[in-house]
Amino acid sequence: MLVTGASSGIGLAAAIDLARRGDQLVLVGRDPSRLRAAADEVREASGERPEMFRADFAALDDVRRLAEQVRAAYDRIDVLANNAGAIVLQPITTVDGFELSIQANHLAPFLLSNLLADRVGRMVVTASGAHRSGTLDPDDLNRPLRRFRPMGAYGTSKQANILFTAEAARRWPDVDSYCFHPGVVRTRFGNESRLVSLGMRLLPLRGPVKGARTLVWLANQDRARLIGGGYYFDCRPRRPLRKASDPQLAARLWAASAAAVGLPA
Repeated sequence: MLVTGASSGIGLAAAIDLARRGDQLVLVGRDPSRLRAAADEVREASGERPEMFRADFAALDDVRRLAEQVRAAYDRIDVLANNAGAIVLQPITTVDGFELSIQANHLAPFLLSNLLADRVGRMVVTASGAHRSGTLDPDDLNRPLRRFRPMGAYGTSKQANILFTAEAARRWPDVDSYCFHPGVVRTRFGNESRLVSLGMRLLPLRGPVKGARTLVWLANQDRARLIGGGYYFDCRPRRPLRKASDPQLAARLWAASAAAVGLPA
């Protein structure tokens, strides 16, 4: 089980739960010290120390390096949990030339999944009900940089997550692909803003353990009981908005994403 964004929040909660079930965990995170601390928590909970790989999804070369390291270490990945993500509070362009939200939340996991697809049995993507605020344009992935709105940019990236999952299910019949909305979870999101961080602590939000429940459930559930490419919330299938379930838009996004990260369409 390879979990990205595993240093804290939903990713760490899921990793601990999966490890307690006896699964072999591989943790991916951006910050080395937090990644080591997360690995210590997993070991304390399960008795087994997980493997760790560092990667910053704001740099696509880091993603390519991560894929090489994982391929060298493992012949088979039973579950790839694309959980890493961020809410960006100001317009930032990455070293690869993309708005940070769309790269960290969509393009980086899209690239990682493509580079590992031949070894993956199941893919679970952390999406969000915030896809409602998305305004995805595959012909202009940097559109959120103009008249930037944090939740608009985040919602666009989450819309992309749902479309990517559905298209992956169509293109990769040997990979069980699902995505889910974890609910509004109290995590490190928004820590760059004192106001947002305070709100995350004070509002009656669900904790990371509850937010991770559907991820863990999708990782373990019998495929016969699941909908390929489906979108789930609280372990039940849900119907995303039409703009996140349009197969033509999903196909256009795939082609645009492949071109953006340098993969053949």
